[in-house]
Amino acid sequence: MSRLLRPLLISSTVLVVLAACAAPPPATQRPAEPGAPAQPAQAEPIKIGALYGITGGMSSIDAPGLNGMKLAAKQINAAGGVLGRPIELIAIDGKTDQTATTNAASEMINVHKVVAIGGLNDSTFALAAGPIAQKAGIPFVTAGATLPTLPEQIGDYFFMAPFGDDAQAYAIADYAIDNLGAKTAYMLVDQAYDFTTALARFFKERFVGRGGTIVLEDIYRSGDTDFSAQIAKVKALNPQPDVLFISAVPSEAGITTKQFREAGLTQPIISGDGFDTPLIAEVAGELADEVYFSTHAGLDNPDPKVQAFVKAYTEEYGRPPENAFAALGYDTLNLIADAIKRAGSTDPKAIRDALAATQGFEAVTGTITYKAGQRKPDKPVSIIKVQDGKYSFVKEIKP
Repeated sequence: MSRLLRPLLISSTVLVVLAACAAPPPATQRPAEPGAPAQPAQAEPIKIGALYGITGGMSSIDAPGLNGMKLAAKQINAAGGVLGRPIELIAIDGKTDQTATTNAASEMINVHKVVAIGGLNDSTFALAAGPIAQKAGIPFVTAGATLPTLPEQIGDYFFMAPFGDDAQAYAIADYAIDNLGAKTAYMLVDQAYDFTTALARFFKERFVGRGGTIVLEDIYRSGDTDFSAQIAKVKALNPQPDVLFISAVPSEAGITTKQFREAGLTQPIISGDGFDTPLIAEVAGELADEVYFSTHAGLDNPDPKVQAFVKAYTEEYGRPPENAFAALGYDTLNLIADAIKRAGSTDPKAIRDALAATQGFEAVTGTITYKAGQRKPDKPVSIIKVQDGKYSFVKEIKP
């Protein structure tokens, strides 16, 4: 089936109210006739923010993330909700823009009175929105932002559903050495994002620490569309590096793959979860081969939890999940709902405390446990191979 993403167009001020999964608001009622039976009051919904960049450069991973949260909300509500109340998602488009993202977080908290927020798949935007929730005392669970220091930088109301960049960078470095036989590597790094610079730093640390050699490090700025200068430097290397490590956000994953392959560079391209986007196949097409990246789940992994999610998502949206970020969105809302249930309350502090006490939460993307004083889980890393535009799970690397 096609993996192409049909982006959702959501205005920054439009709320996505899940009519299919949350009960509609009560209609205005006239006074009951004398002797008429009393009507039961409708349970007030629990409002949870769903903050993603549905438009802009993060759309290919954030739109599936929102869909994952919506699917989780529908399932939760169909099962009776949480504490006898339906979940209502308040979704506002952060537009892959720091100002729009911070404004969206503020609107969720101050206008819509959400009790928790989930979402965001990039650390730069999490660093923009997280402090707003922290100051307001609202729990924030990032679905896919992976800078491992985020919880410490933002504060005790901030939690990570994913592993950190250190884990995924180490995993792809180990895979390059152990499975691809790499001894030398070229590095190309987007300088604009906390995620891309951290991923590159951890990759270099692991690769060199295991005896590998970085033969050339180069940079670019997010939004660049011509990589001919960087490609020329690589082609001039003799001998050629064994692997090409490209630390990019999703909007550049496809174009870099395409241009490096068009230039005749055929060695494996390796990266982190910024490459977990349909844009590799969409932009690079048949040139999208020998690409390997680390991410949060292989959607063709036979694990029953993964396949149950894939089946439910496909039935809901008429297509398979586009990438692991759909599963992370699903896991994020289920994690928040589980914390509310364990807290027995929608008080934000009680939810925060329940999140911090999470032990052995079985998620699609791995078991989530927060060690005492920490709010980042240790989870397995999946390695995905792209060959001829097709994505396949090849290995799971456990911490």
